[in-house]
Amino acid sequence: MDDKTFLIVGANGQLGTALKQKYPNAKAVDKNELDISDRKSVENFDWSNIKVILNAAAYTNVAGAETPEGRILAQKVNDEAVANLAEVATKHDLILVHISTDYIFDGTKSPHAEDEHPNPLNVYGQTKAGGDKYVIKLPKHYLIRTSWVIGEGKNFVRVMLELGRKNINPTVISDQIGRLTFTHELVRAIDHLLVTKAPYGTYNVSNGGQPASWAEITRQIFKEAAYKNSVSDTTTIEYFKGKPDGARRPLNSVFNLSKIESTGFKPRNWQDDLAEYISKEIKK
Repeated sequence: MDDKTFLIVGANGQLGTALKQKYPNAKAVDKNELDISDRKSVENFDWSNIKVILNAAAYTNVAGAETPEGRILAQKVNDEAVANLAEVATKHDLILVHISTDYIFDGTKSPHAEDEHPNPLNVYGQTKAGGDKYVIKLPKHYLIRTSWVIGEGKNFVRVMLELGRKNINPTVISDQIGRLTFTHELVRAIDHLLVTKAPYGTYNVSNGGQPASWAEITRQIFKEAAYKNSVSDTTTIEYFKGKPDGARRPLNSVFNLSKIESTGFKPRNWQDDLAEYISKEIKK
């Protein structure tokens, strides 16, 4: 497909940055150029040359969404804004590629399948599940559910590398299990679906490989970086006890990837991508 007909929304985030690298000819906008939470702004935008909307915009501050102000913002960006995009996609017969999250689930099932009924534990998950409802009604849509995203920007791997450099031995949650998703792998999956014209619908996307806890991933980070730091395990309940950002999180974030694999896409092992990512970070 001609990326000149692509519109990247949320262009300055981790995923938006990776999408711009993949689709250099796409029109890329942030809130200043297109406020998707403003219905009039969406209606008045020039859609004449757009065929595909890549929506990478989201309010992702899980703890912040639990505050009154954060709840309003999360509702606007993750729910109401998606309704606006869905409406314009219907009006102009556009493909909407929308990114969702493991946080729409309560983490009691393993692995999560595409047809699992949402049961979010926190406001962030509730608002993302709200936005999903508009997308799945569209004739032309790819609803991509992903987890534990790592790219250009502040993320878990960079935080742990910084702690390692400072010789800090962190205490890390060991009862949340999932797989990392590197943004270039997420973009590769999106491109695969578009290029192969895979059936429209919902797809789980993450890196492949053996699922791991945040604590196990941290040990792998230190190993790849050749840091001698130690990692102490803790539970989610213990970690957030007494902390203001104690939004409930799903303990299981592992996706069943068989649906996207059935289209011919083979996810890369998260450990391989982590090794490459850390190699580049250390050289900076």
